[in-house]
Amino acid sequence: MSTEGDQSVRTRDAARTRAAILAEARRQFATTGYSTTVRAIADGAGVSPNLITRYFGGKDGLFLAAAQVHLELAELDGPRETLGRRLAEAIVARWSGMQGEDPLLVLHRASGERPEAARALTKFLDEESLWPFAEQLRRYGLEDADAEARAAAVDALVLGVSTRRRVLTDDLGDLDELRDWLAAAVQRLVDAP
Repeated sequence: MSTEGDQSVRTRDAARTRAAILAEARRQFATTGYSTTVRAIADGAGVSPNLITRYFGGKDGLFLAAAQVHLELAELDGPRETLGRRLAEAIVARWSGMQGEDPLLVLHRASGERPEAARALTKFLDEESLWPFAEQLRRYGLEDADAEARAAAVDALVLGVSTRRRVLTDDLGDLDELRDWLAAAVQRLVDAP
């Protein structure tokens, strides 16, 4: 009997098990925060708690793996006059479409209690949001300092709304109203003299 075939079955099972643990961890960290237990995550994923240590090195490693997030910022491409609308549509779609498993929500909720989460959230906001947004504003012809100031204002606005709607209240309210308001607010920050 070939052990090579057995190894590929184990690898696929290991990958599936790892993915199940990550999905459950994202869900629980996003809803409960870092206070969730390894046992609860393992039970939710239908695995033994020792597999969390095996695949992630423990709760801290699992948390960091569950909180990995990257954005595709295609919504930045397009005319300046519709930037607020495009960005608001992408943001609200993410908020409403990934509520229970959004790695960004995991970071956001844990940032007040875990220094590594705060650092990871800051790094994410800088690299995935602030800097690309400022670069788009430069492409519209804004000077560096102005582009950076406006990008920082939009970043702060979105983080504040996200905190209020997703972390403190868990209620996005009427999505159309939220999208329209956010689009107008972002566009004002982009276009203000």
